[in-house]
Amino acid sequence: MTADPVLFWITAFAAALFVGGSKGGLPMIALLSVPTMSLVMSPMQGAALLLPVYLISDVYGIWIYRHSFSRRNLAILIPASAIGILAGYLLAGKTDEDVVRVVIGCIGLSFLTMRLRIRFIGKATPRPADVPRGLVWGTVSGFTSFVSHAGGPAYQIYVLPQQLPKMMFAGTSTILFAAINLMKVPPYLALGLIQWADMRTVLTMAPVAIFGAWLGYRITRLIPERIFFTVVEIALFLISVNLIRLGLTA
Repeated sequence: MTADPVLFWITAFAAALFVGGSKGGLPMIALLSVPTMSLVMSPMQGAALLLPVYLISDVYGIWIYRHSFSRRNLAILIPASAIGILAGYLLAGKTDEDVVRVVIGCIGLSFLTMRLRIRFIGKATPRPADVPRGLVWGTVSGFTSFVSHAGGPAYQIYVLPQQLPKMMFAGTSTILFAAINLMKVPPYLALGLIQWADMRTVLTMAPVAIFGAWLGYRITRLIPERIFFTVVEIALFLISVNLIRLGLTA
C-alpha cells in the first residue's frame, strides 16, 4: 500500500465511484475499479478491499432496479455463476490471473468482430435467452469475477444479442452481480482475503459508491437506447484491449 495517504484516498474514492456507477446501470466501468486500486496496492488486495464496497452499493442498485430486470436470464445466470465461483475457489492459487485476462480480452474482441459483421450485413434478429449458452457464459462470468472482478464481458457476450431494453439490460446486470458478489463472500473469507481491519476504510468509501450508483442510474435513464448500447460495445472493446495488455505485460 502506498505511504501517501492523500494519494490512497483519491484513488480509493475514484474506485468507489466506479463501483457505484456500475451498480447504477453502467456495467462497463466496473472493471476500472480494481486497476485503479492497483495504483496504491496489489491487485488482489484491491479486489478484496472493494468487495464489501460492492456489497453495500449492491443494496442500493437492487432497490433502484427492482422493477427492471429479466427473470429468465437471472434464473439461468445465477446458478451458472455459482459454478464458476466454486471453480475459482477450488483453483485458487493454481490459476494464472494474467492468462485469464488475456482469454477474456480475446473473447470480447471476437464477439465485437461478430457484432460488427452482423451490423454491416443487416440488423440481427434478437436471440432469446437459452440455457446452454447461459450456463457457459454464466459460469465464465462467475469464475472471472471471482478471480479478478472481471465478469462483465462474459455477461455482455451472452445478453447483448438478446437486444433487451436498456433499463432491463442494466437492471439484470446489477442484480446478477449483486448475487455473484454475495456468493463470493464465503470463499473470500475462507481464503483470508477479507480483512476486518479494512472495514473502517470500506465505510468511508461507501457513501461515494452510493452516490456513484445514483449518478450511474440517472445517466442510464438519460442516454438514448442506441447510444447506450454503442457505449457498452465501445467499453467492451476498450476493456478487452486493456485486459489483454494487463495480461501480457504483468
